[in-house]
Amino acid sequence: MIADNRPAPVRAKRRTLLLADDDPLIGESLAFVLQDDFEVLLASSRREANAIMKQDRRSPELALVDLGLPPEPHDPGEGFALIGDLLSVNPAIKILVLSGQSDRRNVQHALSLGAADFIAKPCDPMLLKARLDHQLMILEAESLAAEKSDEVVVFAGTSSAMDEVRAQISRFADTPFPILIQGESGTGKELVAQMLHSKSERRRKPFVVVNCAAFTADLLEAQLFGHAKGAFTGAGSARAGFFEEAGEGTLFLDEIGEFPIELQPKLLRVLENGEYYRVGETRPRFSSARFVTASNRDLMSELRDGKFRHDLYHRLSVLSIEVPPLRERGEDALLLLNHFRELYASKVPPFVLDQEAEKRWCSYTFPGNVRELRNIVIRLGAKYPGKRVGLTELEAELDSRSDVDEGTISQLSQGNFRLNEVLDDWEQRYIKAALKLSNGNLSEAARLLGVNRTTLYSKIQRLSGEAE
Repeated sequence: MIADNRPAPVRAKRRTLLLADDDPLIGESLAFVLQDDFEVLLASSRREANAIMKQDRRSPELALVDLGLPPEPHDPGEGFALIGDLLSVNPAIKILVLSGQSDRRNVQHALSLGAADFIAKPCDPMLLKARLDHQLMILEAESLAAEKSDEVVVFAGTSSAMDEVRAQISRFADTPFPILIQGESGTGKELVAQMLHSKSERRRKPFVVVNCAAFTADLLEAQLFGHAKGAFTGAGSARAGFFEEAGEGTLFLDEIGEFPIELQPKLLRVLENGEYYRVGETRPRFSSARFVTASNRDLMSELRDGKFRHDLYHRLSVLSIEVPPLRERGEDALLLLNHFRELYASKVPPFVLDQEAEKRWCSYTFPGNVRELRNIVIRLGAKYPGKRVGLTELEAELDSRSDVDEGTISQLSQGNFRLNEVLDDWEQRYIKAALKLSNGNLSEAARLLGVNRTTLYSKIQRLSGEAE
């Protein structure tokens, strides 16, 4: 018998997929179906999913998320919140919602938050695999086009708001001072940080990105400062931290609003004199990196709530850049539509918006900003390759809950609108409804309204007095 010495075929590397579903039968069944193509990480709640993202080194590239998660599985709120959590840890992750709560409003809202696809339960396993494969293809295309895409997103546009961002990047690029970048999720804060580095004299030095939301407090400390051998369980050897890896380059701390309060004094010390200690060491080390941070949170609110130190905030925000939301960038939405449509043209023939759809595109507020716009372009390209897209097809991809009601705009434009009168009217309606449901029982009505009895009594007295 002749031995076969041919090398065994190399199996493609399995991608990692996070599956969040509170039904163990569904979770285990899907994990079994997908195990040949994916390494599946199971979570039964938002909390478990976040723990996996923050502690697992395998960095899931895709996620399947059920909207109905504990503690209220009949409400989509936890699922919507988890979409935001996952994107804050890994903005590149492709999230597919797999849920029985598939009415149009839930579908639109999930997509506007950044989900890449929505699949209604029950779902055919082959269809699910096909949709996952489609997202993998998009991931590969985005990876190849990332460098070209990034600069366009930051520097494209004719709006005065973006003119100011471009001017600030040029002015601040070579300053040694910390820079705080603020803006809503999806506006491109990390891209601004990259541009600050690439236009500086440090551009040949490392650019190190740390997502503060991606680590537990203990792990973040070890990752930032490094650790000595034996400093904690599992520390089999000494390791340099991100401060050392950045060297004389740029250290970008994303989601700085998530930085643990107990570690903030140590970060402040590095900012003040460059000094820090590896975990488990007593010998001081020094960092020469330039600090750039970013947040989509209102840090002033975090200060008031005692979650962020005043002295640290003032150190980080010596210089600041505000990245505008897409709704404040005028016709940039149309320019970005053309950019992303051309970017993915090598994969699918570009679609074309008809006149009505283009008008709607320009009036839409894009609550998910550039990230949402890009995902809409991807979905339209996949569904209507080389075709004309009308208003009906476009509306199916937009989040109807994000738009301002046209009737409200009309009322305001007439100049006789009074907010207090409208609020009083609604308050009165709900109080009357609660009293009717409770048969006039004030305590029961207060419970239904979520206020205490004294507050309800005061509101009734005030509204009665205004009516007289």
